[in-house]
Amino acid sequence: MLYDLAVAYRIYPKVSKPTPVFSQDKRRLAALCLRSFKQAIGSLRVKIYAILDGCPPDYETLFTQHFPTPDLELINVNSLGNRATFGRQIDLLLDQQESDLVYFAEDDYFYLPGALEALVRFARENEDAHFVSPYDHPDAYQLALHPKRQELRVFGDRHWRTSASTCLTFLTPKQVLRRTAGVFRTYQKTNLDVSLWMALTKQTVLSPARFLRCCRQRIQYGGYIAQAWRYNGLRLLWGPRYKLWIPLPTVATHMEAAHLAPAVNWRQLLTAASAMES
Repeated sequence: MLYDLAVAYRIYPKVSKPTPVFSQDKRRLAALCLRSFKQAIGSLRVKIYAILDGCPPDYETLFTQHFPTPDLELINVNSLGNRATFGRQIDLLLDQQESDLVYFAEDDYFYLPGALEALVRFARENEDAHFVSPYDHPDAYQLALHPKRQELRVFGDRHWRTSASTCLTFLTPKQVLRRTAGVFRTYQKTNLDVSLWMALTKQTVLSPARFLRCCRQRIQYGGYIAQAWRYNGLRLLWGPRYKLWIPLPTVATHMEAAHLAPAVNWRQLLTAASAMES
């Protein structure tokens, strides 16, 4: 393979949720996140497929200033939306021949330096690293959807733990993506990210007692479990169980003000990094 990692990076010119910085300026937010993504790559050889979803022409510059032409392919699409562009990511990463490790990237993540290097090392050296997310989501500590008992492993300079679900920014071997693409494509059919992940990890969804606890916490959480059964019931009964791993402390955060990853002073880091985009 020519590259250590193949990345499908989708970007959209609007802000969908309140962010800790640049909440009224998506281009500056996107520039901040993409700069951090470049620093996260470190010494890796990475192929970038940039899916620009209804973006103005100047958004191309965000990528060309960081990545040379041989490593970058710009793909302009006409405002397809979140679900459709996720489908394009699946297609691109399955069709490419550059790397046996693939990464789904969204435009509103801020990374710590070397973050992707850490994910790639973990995936290469752990056979059960079916999926790896850079983001330690606060929901894992707050919601009944996430069992408190998880597998914990020491690797490199971090602990890594399994998780029931994450968002749609993650790393996986291409062969695992090929086996699980059908589950991920249910997102295009209005399935929820949390529900498709639970169908893969099989956490929470097989316990009637946990279903009741989730409903008591919030009826909506029971609906997430119901969605997992609706779209992937047969897989839940007879399909394999996959492991989703998260680094502790986190190596990135989703730039949603209400859900910044714990254990990192993001305000301080983002204030310093934002000054470079002024």
